[in-house]
Amino acid sequence: MNTVHFISLGCPKNLVDSEIMLATLQNENYQVVELPEEAEVIVVNTCGFIEDSKQESLQAIFDMAEFKKKGKLKKLVMAGCLTQRYKEELVKELPEVDLFVGSGAFQDLPKILKDHNIDKTKKSYFHQSTFLQQESTPRQNSQPSHRAYLKISEGCKKLCAFCAIPMIRGGLQSRTIKSIVSEAKLLVAGGVKEIIVISHDFTDYGWDLRKKQNLPDETPYELLKALSEQSGAQWIRVLYQYPDALTDEMIQLFKEKSNLLNYFDMPLQHINDGVLQKMNRRMDKQKIQDVVNKIRKKMPDAVIRTQFIVGFPGETEEAFNELLDFVEMNKFEHVGCFQYSKEEGTKAASFESQIENSVKEQRFNELMALQKEISYEAQQGHLGKTYQVLVDGVSEESELLLQGRTFFQGPDIDGLVYINDGKATKGDMVSVEITESHDYDLVGHII
Repeated sequence: MNTVHFISLGCPKNLVDSEIMLATLQNENYQVVELPEEAEVIVVNTCGFIEDSKQESLQAIFDMAEFKKKGKLKKLVMAGCLTQRYKEELVKELPEVDLFVGSGAFQDLPKILKDHNIDKTKKSYFHQSTFLQQESTPRQNSQPSHRAYLKISEGCKKLCAFCAIPMIRGGLQSRTIKSIVSEAKLLVAGGVKEIIVISHDFTDYGWDLRKKQNLPDETPYELLKALSEQSGAQWIRVLYQYPDALTDEMIQLFKEKSNLLNYFDMPLQHINDGVLQKMNRRMDKQKIQDVVNKIRKKMPDAVIRTQFIVGFPGETEEAFNELLDFVEMNKFEHVGCFQYSKEEGTKAASFESQIENSVKEQRFNELMALQKEISYEAQQGHLGKTYQVLVDGVSEESELLLQGRTFFQGPDIDGLVYINDGKATKGDMVSVEITESHDYDLVGHII
């Protein structure tokens, strides 16, 4: 058997692509190994979203190339968004890479490796901008067996001024509800209790099917309803719900369906109307506030996660302070923050009034310091309360603790619940009383 080692960088959507490559290779008798020095083939699935992720991806390539000297490595494969975005440049500049596989060709990796054994002169494979998986697509879940990501679409129809995703992955391509629910059922049959729905924009789901294929029922609402009623999943967590299309009907569905977690992941990016307009976002401050108020009113126990960009071209001190005031007033449970990255090919890269890196960093630190205070206050509010916790296993901090997550904690992006008393195994759903709170994590015991 050939041995292969995987490195998957970037977002969960990229991880699902890695899981497809993993399954297709295993079906061809490749053995996956944990240590890169044991691998004859190493696949680095890269991210090309912002400058930091590009540098991380390139460093991983350079690090893995060293195993041609000190390991068994025969083929180094570079896949993913960075490869797709800079295909011509990278093929010229990275001679240490044997194969460049784009985001529309990764599903054919076993054949590509086989062909390369015959003709080593062909190094690049870029058929199309993206590959839309189906329920029949082989996939090996790399997450703990009780949870899995479920990708419902590819590409994006929005043209945000700062974002390179449409250039890399193309326009929106949605899977049908039937295909998505079929995969969800397969995941649940394999032991998955928590399904995490991912896409570039959940609330745009099905637009292409409705407009181009005359399938009027392929909507976010119908997808949520079908997943809730047919998948069998105990928890369904939905990421990337942009507020411009989060309807009253959808919010009501979250309230009514117990397995639709009241966890709203809404990337807002900013709140100043001038900055939002330059970003080519679809909503203004008042409309965003209306959506937040609606969620809070209908579901007082709901949590909201959001992301902001600081240092966008032309962001004045006044605009930044408006963002701080908005965050302080709304007290979001979870906030992520990015410093604006000038990405070539995007509209914002040509804007005047680019912000100095030192100012971006200062604003980032100020916003996250404010959110740390808000988060600590919110964490204090959990003391003495009891929550259902999905156990992820023994804690990475100590073998004496278990760790898990409540409905308001998404994997790898939010905090954890550490369990210091009681017995459970990975994948169990247990009731935990919270006895300690920290900036982002909680501690409690099973009752």
